[in-house]
Amino acid sequence: MILMAFVMMAPVYADTAKQLNKELEKEYKKKLKQYKKEKWNVVGSRTMEVSLLKHYELLNNDQEDAREIVGMSRTKTKNNGYQAASNNAMISYASQAGSALKGRAMTDIFADGANTDAEFDHFFAAYERLVEKEIRGEMQESFALVKTLPDGTYEFEVFYVVSESKAAKARQRALEGALKDSEAAQKYAEKLAGFVNEGFKQM
Repeated sequence: MILMAFVMMAPVYADTAKQLNKELEKEYKKKLKQYKKEKWNVVGSRTMEVSLLKHYELLNNDQEDAREIVGMSRTKTKNNGYQAASNNAMISYASQAGSALKGRAMTDIFADGANTDAEFDHFFAAYERLVEKEIRGEMQESFALVKTLPDGTYEFEVFYVVSESKAAKARQRALEGALKDSEAAQKYAEKLAGFVNEGFKQM
């Protein structure tokens, strides 16, 4: 029966994969056209076409639940711009992770009027700082873009890819570190860990 079910479902899976590849090709062509129209250049020796293809390959790896993280900056010098964009990628991810955890806590833990004094503010701030530190080692740089603006400054976008499984472990390490210095938050450690495990949707 299992074999029969597999045989019957095989055409469905094949059609789904074919449709996905078709949509990915459309998305790739659209992005490529957009970047060239906006006069972006790839940082490094690879072409725009190869860089974008490699990026989609990382994002659509069947072995990982990959997600894209983008850092942006505008600076007067190229060297500072690239580094600033890289740092902003980690900061952006950490900020979203911190906001997601705080939002869930405020809705599901403190909605009944439980104490939310300054100690919890310190806890959430510590969690966010630690996420920024922990996620840094899990992110794989994919490619970077730069363009010169009319005023002579440089705009950068640096693209990273991270698997959700690795990101979840990084968030858990950050939570454990933040809990060590907050007795008040330790009372809700189990619930907080559950929220962190659930992940969050990026903006």
